[in-house]
Amino acid sequence: MSHAIPVQRKQSRPDYKLGTGYYDWWLIGCVAVLIGIGLVMVSSASISIADPLGKEGGSRLYYFWRQVVALGIGLSVGGFVLRIPLYILKQFRYLFLLITVVLLIVVISPLGKEVNGAARWVDLGVYDLQASEIAKLLMVIYLAGYMEQHLEKVRTHFSGLYNPIIVMTVICGLLLSEPDFGTSVLLFATMLGLLFIGGIPLLRILMWGLVAVGALAVAAVMSPYRMQRLLTFMDPWSDPYHTGFQLTQALIAIGRGEWFGVGLGNSVQKLFYLPEAHTDFIFSVFAEEQGLFASLGLIALFMFFIWRVFQIAAQAEKGGRFFPAYLAYGFGLLMGMQAFFNLGVNMGVLPTKGLTLPFISYGGNSLIMMCVATALILRVDYETRLGLDDEEAEA
Repeated sequence: MSHAIPVQRKQSRPDYKLGTGYYDWWLIGCVAVLIGIGLVMVSSASISIADPLGKEGGSRLYYFWRQVVALGIGLSVGGFVLRIPLYILKQFRYLFLLITVVLLIVVISPLGKEVNGAARWVDLGVYDLQASEIAKLLMVIYLAGYMEQHLEKVRTHFSGLYNPIIVMTVICGLLLSEPDFGTSVLLFATMLGLLFIGGIPLLRILMWGLVAVGALAVAAVMSPYRMQRLLTFMDPWSDPYHTGFQLTQALIAIGRGEWFGVGLGNSVQKLFYLPEAHTDFIFSVFAEEQGLFASLGLIALFMFFIWRVFQIAAQAEKGGRFFPAYLAYGFGLLMGMQAFFNLGVNMGVLPTKGLTLPFISYGGNSLIMMCVATALILRVDYETRLGLDDEEAEA
């Protein structure tokens, strides 16, 4: 398998059509496998909590079918986005930033919908829109556009970092008001990673990183429930039936899986022992049912996915197409770190953050946004393979 993606120039007008030869099929295949695993595990992990729905005439596969519907929406929206030239997204990046701010303000206003003590949704009647998922997508687009437009200033002047830092501080402040600590950490980490890839000196990144860590630490100390999460993470077995219940049950599930698992559908921890078994802690159920080797295989799939995304980004950067390159780098960082955080929480090496496992966990908003992000990565690949500039992409 060749690791490099050949950059081709346009040969004839028909090359502009979205043909099957212009995409990274290793990436597409990897995503298809992850989504397939996700559908199977959502069905398995949610069947116990959907069982009461089945007794009332509903379906024991209630959450599975909802995930299938979300997948259909995600693929449809992704297919539409795939046909949008990237320069159009770059032109509208400030509008996307405004939309992000407005959505995050709406969810903390009386118009927002509160679930489990967190106001993160906008009730659209037939669908609950999770603003933080939209924020992840649109903020990466904004950051990629800023990096391209001010790349030299960002690399050489300390003041070049002021705008993205200020913008991200405002966004994270709104997210913390929901509260959504996990997405705040994820977006700030993605921004710092993108700045480092863009050539910012490591010392400068570390300085801003320390400032961010300090601010987030203050936010954690000021919130009793966040402080409790940190203390619980350090020693969950000190209170295994109360504050440490979720984490201890996750670790028990992973331990029960041993080498080869207890078999698909045979998890005991998902039977009302492990909270959020089909969302935040679905990896624990996977590890229990499929075992250590399958769990390592799943982690390897995520690593392969991120590697392919970074390959696509690197080829765009080599061609001097910085906005597409930083767009792909940004989504690679975002999705990779979200997977890392989720796996770390399940294994007890990170405090609980409420982040889903990309493509695997139940959650319509998350799955739709992951499909759209993947479509944009594929669009980067498509334009890079053809060597298109903005005018050619428009044609």
